[in-house]
Amino acid sequence: MALIGRIRKNTWLLITVIGLALLAFILMDMMSGQTSLLGGQPTSFGTVGGDKIEINEFNKTESIMRDFLYRGSNVDAYALKDQVWNYLVERNIVNKEADALGLGVPTEELMDLQFGNNLSPLISQRFTNQQTRQVDREQLNGIKAQIQDGSIDDNFKYFWAHQEKEVVKQRLQDKLSNMASKAIYTPSWMVDAVNNDLNGSMNLAVVKVPYEDIDNSEVTLTDNDFKNYYSENSFRYKQDEETRKVEYISFNISATAADSAAIRNQLAERVETFRNSTNDSLFVESNFGVFNPTYMTTDALPASIADRVISDPVGTVIGPYVEGNAYVLTKVIDRIQMADSADTRHILISATDEASFAAAQARIDSFKTVIQNGSAKFADLATRFSQDPGSKDKGGMYENVTPNQFVPEYNKVLFITGKIGQLYPVRTSYGVHLVEVLSRDRNTSTRVKLANISQSIMPSEETQQTAYNEVYKIVQANRDITSLKAAVQGKPNVDIETTSAFKANDFNLGLLGGGQASRDIIRWAYGVDPKFSEPSVGDASPEVYTYQDQALFYNNKYVIATLNKVIPEGTPSWQDLKSDIEPYVINRKKADILKGKMNTTDLNTLAATNRVKIDTVNNVRFAGATPGALSGENKLIAQLGSLDANATSAPIAGNNGVYVVKVLGKNAASAPNAASVKLNVENSYKGRMGFGLIQAMKKAVGVSDERSSFF
Repeated sequence: MALIGRIRKNTWLLITVIGLALLAFILMDMMSGQTSLLGGQPTSFGTVGGDKIEINEFNKTESIMRDFLYRGSNVDAYALKDQVWNYLVERNIVNKEADALGLGVPTEELMDLQFGNNLSPLISQRFTNQQTRQVDREQLNGIKAQIQDGSIDDNFKYFWAHQEKEVVKQRLQDKLSNMASKAIYTPSWMVDAVNNDLNGSMNLAVVKVPYEDIDNSEVTLTDNDFKNYYSENSFRYKQDEETRKVEYISFNISATAADSAAIRNQLAERVETFRNSTNDSLFVESNFGVFNPTYMTTDALPASIADRVISDPVGTVIGPYVEGNAYVLTKVIDRIQMADSADTRHILISATDEASFAAAQARIDSFKTVIQNGSAKFADLATRFSQDPGSKDKGGMYENVTPNQFVPEYNKVLFITGKIGQLYPVRTSYGVHLVEVLSRDRNTSTRVKLANISQSIMPSEETQQTAYNEVYKIVQANRDITSLKAAVQGKPNVDIETTSAFKANDFNLGLLGGGQASRDIIRWAYGVDPKFSEPSVGDASPEVYTYQDQALFYNNKYVIATLNKVIPEGTPSWQDLKSDIEPYVINRKKADILKGKMNTTDLNTLAATNRVKIDTVNNVRFAGATPGALSGENKLIAQLGSLDANATSAPIAGNNGVYVVKVLGKNAASAPNAASVKLNVENSYKGRMGFGLIQAMKKAVGVSDERSSFF
């Protein structure tokens, strides 16, 4: 009460306190959240021509694409983010350009693209029945009806609204590309040149001395060697944004002898239970194994068990034995003599769900009835009604079918249970078949059906933790690449690698691959990870990065990253590119060495001296792939165009070695069909127009990409 009394006597104090509290509340609201008046947390990932790519829209689009387009797939999370970013950037550019030109997609055209006769490629791709390879018109019509009567599921409605935006964006982009394509013109001189490249050819005799014949240790490089290569090729390395490299030390984690023994013992404890199991498929399923429904010959089995599965009694359990990187138990389920091949015919009615399977079964039963009572012939019904395109035109016939060539249910009837000349309805994943066994080969082989359970040999959690602790101690005690290399010298299972240059928003790191750990290393290297300050060249990451086995999900390597190089935007210096261009500089020096030893152009002498053969390569064209000894040597082939028939080139340095080539003959191109060649050339350029145009538009409007600050 005394306190309240004092406040009453000092009203000014009460007003001041309340005022300060309100001011603090307002300031807190101004300084935080997406609606911050003084900046606060950013609400966009970047800009496109001054327009923001909003975080909320990005997240919503990513969620829709993940849940509807990639549900159940193994799409990389960062690849999806990259796809969403590119879509939003391109949609912004395309919509703005289309508005400026007065282009649009009216409602009638949009409906046609989604449900009509001119479906968008996006709709055709996403709503194609994977069995029939045809657009599922029934599904599309059902979606259209639900949209019109308002019964469409709310979540699916959000997806369809997003997809409409994709369809519109693609259609507008096509219209822009078509407009730009009108500017393509092919002059007559180009028609002649293209015709000569496509249809003129040479027959060549080739001696190739590969660069591998000289060991790298025999080559001494100087700064001038690098500078000379760089001066001629620097244009190849120009980059639009800064890139960086890291040098990393990878500690590879593997199972210890104790880990391996423990895993073997765990599997050995199941031998007796496996042997006495009366439901082998259930036992295998419960133990994460494989119950193989096919019958195999011994040449398809591991050599360590091949003899036993043929000789040991059915029911025998073999193992544990090592196969690959796992211990395995194998049970012999069955063993029979099986024909090496058979002839058959069938009628297939496709089905995908229980209703369609029931309908297919009824049709197959009716086919069986009319064939058996003589009202119809098998071959005629197969030709008219079978939905197997591989056999319907041959009356449903397949000849010389080998065991396991068909799905297990068909295979069982064809080689085991079916009698020759009788008809069998067979349900498989494709639908319902009416199968007839026509004949079986007299030659037979012993085949076995097996059940396997296995357990991968991998490091225990204790082994993984012990390794992590050791690596963490190393990184804490050594904060630069020089001391780190010294600390790990002589240690087993350690790799030291340098990545190729990467960008701020990349998510793959060479041999390390993608995933969260690689993305974290890239963010650390660029100084955008809020946990750490930006590193200097040579600094080690404070964090140990963990990589997992993609199949078994145990920690298979721990990585310490160090910042190796920062390569600025523009054309890098030769010093920045030294490690990248070194292989090419080495090959140049090797070419000089090899050329110095070639004091003749006689192919027989060169082949004998260098212990290589003379290759003959016929029908070599200036356009298209080149076979044989000149594979991948397009630049070299271009140099041969000026040679006459029977002429021999001087030694030429190629990508893979030094070549001496003799022109055995030249075949001139026939007079071109100018209209046809012109059409092909223009179609080729038009096919590349879409991608090239959108990339040019991105550069023209300017794109600011700030994603790396967020993820």
